[in-house]
Amino acid sequence: MTAAIHPSLRPLMVLLDQAERERDQALAGQNRAEAALLAARRQQQQLADYRQECESRWTEQFRQGVAMTLLQCYHDFVARLHGAVDQQAQQIERLSQERERAGALTLAAELRLAAVRKLLERRSQALLRSAHAREQKQMDEMAARAGWQRRPEPAVDGETTLQGVL
Repeated sequence: MTAAIHPSLRPLMVLLDQAERERDQALAGQNRAEAALLAARRQQQQLADYRQECESRWTEQFRQGVAMTLLQCYHDFVARLHGAVDQQAQQIERLSQERERAGALTLAAELRLAAVRKLLERRSQALLRSAHAREQKQMDEMAARAGWQRRPEPAVDGETTLQGVL
């Protein structure tokens, strides 16, 4: 069961919920960007491995001799393969920048959330101090009243009072 929330803290609690949602969304965006970058790097590695495999296989073919048309096809294929590798490198660069932006958004959301939490904590502490001060004042007032009630009534005639002093 949760403790009752002071009415003055409710707007901050709403702000806290919103800041947490924004942080969660930013974190999810950062995770998606990271996953996309990782997939692009895997694809780049696959392309590089495939290019290496093709070059090795065709180098062996060329040692045995090939027709000129086949050589031209090979060069066209290799050019397209190199283009795909270059395009993948550009894609990785773009995805790296997106990941950096997503990381900056996540950091900003985390900082905002921390600021809201700190503000909520300070306001809660101020309310506790205020409540404690009120309680202490009430206790002091009750003690003062009790002290006044315990004091003996002052004497009505002046002789009795003087005799008590002498």
